[in-house]
Amino acid sequence: MIFYIEHPSPVGRLLLAATEQGLSGIYFEEHKHFKGKDGWQQASTASPAWKHLQATAQQLDEYFSGQRTEFDVALDMSGTAFQRSVWQELSAIPFGASVSYAQHAQKLGNPKALRAVGSAIGKNPVSIIVPCHRVIGSSGAVTGYAGGVERKRFLLALEGVAVN
Repeated sequence: MIFYIEHPSPVGRLLLAATEQGLSGIYFEEHKHFKGKDGWQQASTASPAWKHLQATAQQLDEYFSGQRTEFDVALDMSGTAFQRSVWQELSAIPFGASVSYAQHAQKLGNPKALRAVGSAIGKNPVSIIVPCHRVIGSSGAVTGYAGGVERKRFLLALEGVAVN
């Protein structure tokens, strides 16, 4: 069962989703790959996922206020083995840094899989926590983001990353 809460942020209202095992999604308003919350249940303090949702909300608030550079929440992300490997490598990109899509594909040991890597990055279900916003075009341009390019620019600026 997936439980959810809505949480305000400087990049708009966020929909935080979690299972009993951990955070399973962070979705922006007008999120490109969000399939809807059919079958989900609005969380209450009695929900088995409440602790994950509250920890995520608190850590996001700390991130947006400049008090946090790393996240420590349990994750329960659904995806293919390939997607999970791409998302795991995203987590290695430190706060305040960026890599290109090509560099990311190379780190995964598959430099020719640029399109597949880009697609998997775009389907990252826990934006911000798993920092897909830190992947930019080879020229330094801000490209593609399921939450919109302006949100990606905001997050990179928050982290002090200069982009084109």
